[in-house]
Amino acid sequence: MENCSEVKEFILVGLTDTPELQVPLFIIFTIIYLITVVGNLGLITLILGDSHLHTPMYFFLSNLSLVDFGYSSTITPKVMTGLLPGDKTISYSGCATQMYFFVYFATIESYLLAAMAYDRQVAVCKPLHYTTTMTSSVCTGLSISSHICGFIFSSIHTGNTFSLHFCNSNTIHHFFCDIPALLVLSHSVSYIHEVVIFFAVGFNVFFALFFILKSYFFIFIAILRMRSAEGCQKAFSTCASHLTAVSIFYGTVIFMYLQPSSRHSLDIDKMASVFYTMVIPMLNPLVYSLRNKEVSSALRKIIDKTTSSLGISF
Repeated sequence: MENCSEVKEFILVGLTDTPELQVPLFIIFTIIYLITVVGNLGLITLILGDSHLHTPMYFFLSNLSLVDFGYSSTITPKVMTGLLPGDKTISYSGCATQMYFFVYFATIESYLLAAMAYDRQVAVCKPLHYTTTMTSSVCTGLSISSHICGFIFSSIHTGNTFSLHFCNSNTIHHFFCDIPALLVLSHSVSYIHEVVIFFAVGFNVFFALFFILKSYFFIFIAILRMRSAEGCQKAFSTCASHLTAVSIFYGTVIFMYLQPSSRHSLDIDKMASVFYTMVIPMLNPLVYSLRNKEVSSALRKIIDKTTSSLGISF
């Protein structure tokens, strides 16, 4: 057991060992990461710079964009490095750090999605009381609570996983230090370790999902009571983007973490992981902004102001 504790680094196998696929995948993930960075940081800048967007909805959206930026930056640069010839190793402490921030940002995203569902519930069901219900102190409290939950659960998962002993092999058959991949690697996984992961992830997922489903239940009831077709259309349009993000995020999380490690298929896990570590952080700002008239209007104002100051006309 003493030898097991002397692991200094891990080897990340990555997405593929096929040389013909590595360069195209590197280009694809580079584009995805650039869109993620520009989209999320651009949306944050847009929201901060336009006073019309200083509302609870956009407060949560800017927080979500910041989390998505950190979420993607924790994983994607290391993935791109692994697709190029060179060192595919990651230190023991680096692996623990990557897992910590991955779980930290993922947990925050989970609770932010729940907070955004509650915000939509108040907007649709109690529009006249929206400003008095979703006050700045309420929004700040929900955001801070999400970060506290992220700190607690990332500490639990990282401590639980790295209390294991890694013997015989330090090769992680994944493109980042994910919990299931490390559980498969370790020979000291106990029933207690799996129970801790199952209940920690299960609590996060189902606690947040409960509030999301509860919010949408009341939204659905409110929509059924609406007599205006235009009002129904607006309510559905408001909730469609959020429901899409929730479905993809929670679907992959449940698939990945709420099953025994013996049932995991490494290839399928990799494919699912690509969605929630790289694709979702890229899609969120696009889904929430391109279909939003207020964001599009604010973006046009900035473009018009920039072009006029540069003396450019279209």
